[in-house]
Amino acid sequence: MTIAFKSKWLPAIISGLLLTAAFPKMGLSVLAWFALVPLYIALRELTPKEAFSVGMIAGLTHYLTLLYWVVFTMRTYGYLPWWQCVSLLVLLAAYLALYIALFAMALVRLCQKPLHLVFLAPVFWVALEYSRSFLLTGFTWGTIGYSQFNRLHIIQISDIFGVYGISFLVVLCNTAIYVLLLFYAQKKWGGHRVDRRQALLAVVLPLTLITLGLVYGNKRIHAIDVAMARAPSRRVAVIQGNIDQARKWDPAFQISTTKKYVDLTLSAVPHQPDLVVWPETATPFYFEASPKLTRLVTDTVHQSRIRLLVGSPSVQMEAGEHTYYNSAYMVAPDGHTTGRYDKVHLVPFGEYVPLKHVLSFVGKMVAQVGDFSRGEKGRTLAWGENRPPIGVQICYEIIFPGLSRSLVRNGAGLLVNLTNDAWFGKSSAAYQHFSMAIFRAVENRRSLVRCANTGISGFVDPAGRVMAHTNLFEEAVLVRAVPVLAEKTVYTWIGDGLPMACLILLVVSMGRLMGRGRQVADDAMLKVIPDRIKQLISWALDKRR
Repeated sequence: MTIAFKSKWLPAIISGLLLTAAFPKMGLSVLAWFALVPLYIALRELTPKEAFSVGMIAGLTHYLTLLYWVVFTMRTYGYLPWWQCVSLLVLLAAYLALYIALFAMALVRLCQKPLHLVFLAPVFWVALEYSRSFLLTGFTWGTIGYSQFNRLHIIQISDIFGVYGISFLVVLCNTAIYVLLLFYAQKKWGGHRVDRRQALLAVVLPLTLITLGLVYGNKRIHAIDVAMARAPSRRVAVIQGNIDQARKWDPAFQISTTKKYVDLTLSAVPHQPDLVVWPETATPFYFEASPKLTRLVTDTVHQSRIRLLVGSPSVQMEAGEHTYYNSAYMVAPDGHTTGRYDKVHLVPFGEYVPLKHVLSFVGKMVAQVGDFSRGEKGRTLAWGENRPPIGVQICYEIIFPGLSRSLVRNGAGLLVNLTNDAWFGKSSAAYQHFSMAIFRAVENRRSLVRCANTGISGFVDPAGRVMAHTNLFEEAVLVRAVPVLAEKTVYTWIGDGLPMACLILLVVSMGRLMGRGRQVADDAMLKVIPDRIKQLISWALDKRR
């Protein structure tokens, strides 16, 4: 390994640190617009193999610093020794870093000229981010577009392109800055210099797209504000119990925990909420399977004449065996359960063991969590006549855009996220989790209600504004009137069309580069691209007919 190659490590590390700083807690979102520039500088004149290594360094730096809280969670609640916790973090970071490494390698291998960077870098980045959303169960934490959650006008394009549209703009801006640096420094990329025309194009393209995005954002915010003023509203109360995770599942505290939620709920009754929401697994028992404790909840509902959405583990007999779910129950004012949503996207090694027949020796990492089964995707919950149903997402389901889309397409007029972020302590994870939820409101133009055990609970309007929120680790009761919209956005209907197109372009580029011909590239696409693309194509053909 040469000294010259080692000198490339520093800018790669800088890129990784800048990327992390763009996300909460630091939340310096402006950094994301040029965070990749040092990485680009490091990639110049490298071989694809060297580029992969440099990209890996940038990725490891980013994800080790972004996801540091994994060590705390595994150590505190998984009871694992420090060395295992750190090893797990390194393995996770290394897996995620592979995507940045592949991005770096693709740039060096496929972008032969500086102008190729401008057009292809955003495509490659978005394609790889999208791949990360479904490969190995999917993990979209740290998608670069999420760093812009607090830039209200620019994120409005999410109702067309989703969060990946923001990622595309951010990477395009990074690339344009780098091409300009090449022009002013008279440096080459792939043996080619940047001429004045190319430099001008590198400036005009992102400025045009960003300007169009801002103009669109301004008009959409105004239109949504008008729609919200005309739409019916419902009063919703969120109950943040702030239950210590170490005591949550201790049988000695079952009654006191339940009574705490009951007392906080009673304090919200004078505000006459249409719906009261408790967080994920708020009841430290199996709802309906524990009659006495269940009655403590349902009697309160009946006496107060409220409607309650409560997170609880559930169990039922299926094929002669007990099957467990991480669920949310809708309890009507008469105290009867009217519906149940079961979590669809489970946390691997936390709520289930993937490939159990192969990894039978691997136990769950968090002792308190059950071995859950998946629920039915897109199931909504009714909550009274003449009201559109509610779309519930539990915990980190909210970071997967497709789940929210399926709920809204099935008629959900309100999105509700139940979560228990006590696992994260006071780390940046709780803030990052909340920031990602904001995009689900904008993408589908739905009010989003978030109820967390220890925070952050809050309300997000269909334009992405945080109407109110709680602090971490405090008891809280929030009551707000939220607008209930009925329109369906372009994104709700067609989903991830942009990242799908980017993935197709990446696969085609790789297939042709490898010299296997158009047919092989097409075959590769059919294997790589998920079934959602086929559904999108079928839908488009039906519309044309």
